[in-house]
Amino acid sequence: MSHAPLRLAVIVSSVREGRFGPVVGTWFAGEAENRADLIVDVIDLADHELPAALSHNPSPETAEALAAVSPRLEQADAFVVVTPEYNHSFPASLKHLIDWHYTQWRAKPVGFVSYGGLSGGLRSVEQLRPIFAELHAVTVRDAVSFHTAWEQFGEDGRPKDETGPAGAAKVLLDQLAWWATVLREGREKTPYQA
Repeated sequence: MSHAPLRLAVIVSSVREGRFGPVVGTWFAGEAENRADLIVDVIDLADHELPAALSHNPSPETAEALAAVSPRLEQADAFVVVTPEYNHSFPASLKHLIDWHYTQWRAKPVGFVSYGGLSGGLRSVEQLRPIFAELHAVTVRDAVSFHTAWEQFGEDGRPKDETGPAGAAKVLLDQLAWWATVLREGREKTPYQA
């Protein structure tokens, strides 16, 4: 049974020009980095462009993009997806990342940090839950959500209300760490069969 820190991949999913995702992602990664039980790897999808067309023989450019991100997903014990809500859904860049990978998600927990308008991005989270279930991942119950996110953060990139978001992040990270520990032990003891 491994007692090494858990490897957490924080996926910043928006690639839109003028995006707010890096503000939310940087804040959340900072909250996670404060914990001794986690090693945090931020994967910004703006740095890893994957095409919509899936192929068994990807182009050299796609193969290079996959080589930069796939091993990081494989090594992760857990994931947190930082997602906005675009037209009641999540960004296409995130769907591309999900669809180009399969085994990397198996028997691992996924948490969500969402942001948007009045709904706080929660509709995108609810659409992602069954997608990750199909990939044999486990989504944790609690999420962090910012409604009208651009009004919730100060110029320093921190939430104006430090208490509420920090408390929600702790709950999410506690649940994620529990699931990640149990599932890592399970994978070590018995390889997962999809």
